[in-house]
Amino acid sequence: MSRKKIIPVEAMTPETKCGYCTNAKCCTYISQQIDTPRSKHDFDFLIWQISHRDIRIYKDEGSWYLLAENPCTHILPDGRCGIYDDRPQICRDYSNDYCEFDAPAEDGFELYFDDYKALLKYCKKRFKRWGQRPY
Repeated sequence: MSRKKIIPVEAMTPETKCGYCTNAKCCTYISQQIDTPRSKHDFDFLIWQISHRDIRIYKDEGSWYLLAENPCTHILPDGRCGIYDDRPQICRDYSNDYCEFDAPAEDGFELYFDDYKALLKYCKKRFKRWGQRPY
């Protein structure tokens, strides 16, 4: 039987929090802000992107993002960073104040599309004449 690790709240600080994480979730994807889609043509392009493996799309705090689920090649089997002392600046700037250890990020997104079907459903609802081409 698997037992969940009990963490005394007073023991966890921003400096020690990563040591309690077992899956290095923050190092398993790349998230890139994209232009806000407005037209059917824009959404058709997103439909093409999300048709590719491990691509997600979301809207958070008014901005749109493309998320590629692809783990960092430097994650060690125990979840630690294999290039910690030489890691890129973006990794150094990352804040774990609120991260996937606390709750799944997608729980707080305004919109989240995890596959083609989800985005297509949204497009059909947003654009009454979605299936008509050309745009």
